[in-house]
This record gives sequence, structure tokens and C-alpha cells, in this order.
Amino acid sequence: MDGKPVIGERVAVIGQGIVGLLTTALLAELPLGGLVAVDPLVLRRAWALRLGATAAADPENVAGTLGQYFGDALGADLTYELSGNPKALDLAIALTGEHGRILIGSWYGNKPVQVDLGGRFHRAHIRLIGTQVSALSAEWLGRWTKRRRLEVAWEMLRRHRPQRLITHRFAITDAPNAYRMLEEDSAAAVQIIFTYP
Repeated sequence: MDGKPVIGERVAVIGQGIVGLLTTALLAELPLGGLVAVDPLVLRRAWALRLGATAAADPENVAGTLGQYFGDALGADLTYELSGNPKALDLAIALTGEHGRILIGSWYGNKPVQVDLGGRFHRAHIRLIGTQVSALSAEWLGRWTKRRRLEVAWEMLRRHRPQRLITHRFAITDAPNAYRMLEEDSAAAVQIIFTYP
């Protein structure tokens, strides 16, 4: 909601974890001018394409992909930064065109964020928009309640079936092995869940 994508806009989504993949799926329903998903993991990029992204790219070589699918070097009109990686904010600035918007949905927690707000950011008049799921932005409060938004969210979850993104299930008692797997072979996982007896 806070990104307010517009018909024909070129959109990039950085981070294809569960939040990024579901955001990509929702955006794919709109008549956009292009939708590029960005993630370092091949499995997640493949899912992004299945869910409707125009293209999927590794962060290391995303600039060429953006130019190829957006048709020029102007950059994205709207970029969603959903990776949870503080370094991705600089990438979002690099991918976003003049007068573009960056929606920051990542939760960086206590990780310090060092972002380059120098030259290009100012010259391009890029807007940074913070968003957080537990509160509605003031502009929506006149028409939207938390209940209304929750009802829409549940409908979108039914439509997009996020359970199909679960790649691994671990008993809660086996949590150490789940975390070990994420540490040693994160490329094999899209979503891990814990089961309870």
C-alpha cells in the first residue's frame, strides 16, 4: 500500500525471502511496465519468476538486467527493499531512477545502516519511504482500519498460497539442525517452518 505502484511503472523488489516473494506475487497482478526481482539465491529467483516477475537477477549483475527489461538506463520508478540486509539500501538507490521511490520494508534490527546519501541520491531526488506492518500510514487512516487491511491480507494469502513456498519442516526439538542448515546451505531453503507435537 505504501509503495502505491502505478500502471506502467517499472518496479524492482530487492530480497526474495517470503515477504519479497509475496510482494512480487502481488505486484505481478498489476499492469506494470516491468517487475525485476533481485536476490543472490538461485532458488528464490526461480520462485520469483514463477510468481510473475518479468526478470530475476543476482544483486551482483542486476544493472544489466534492469536495462534489458526496462528498455533504458533510467532505472526503476519504484523499488521495494525487503532483503533485511542494510547494504541493500545502497543497491536500491543505485537501481532507482530520477524522482523514483524506495519503499523500505526491511527490518534491520540492531544492525547499523551505513547508506550513501551523497551525490546521486540528492541529484536524483529519490524518496525513501519507511513502512511497517503493524501500523497504517496516516494517509490511509480515514478509509482503512486494521481490520479491513487484515481481511484483505487474508484474502491475498488464500489467493497466493504461501504454504507452497515451504521447503523444509523441522520439529521444534530439531531447531538446532534447522539453523545449522540455514547457516551451511541457505541456498536450498525458501522457507523453513517448525512443527510442534
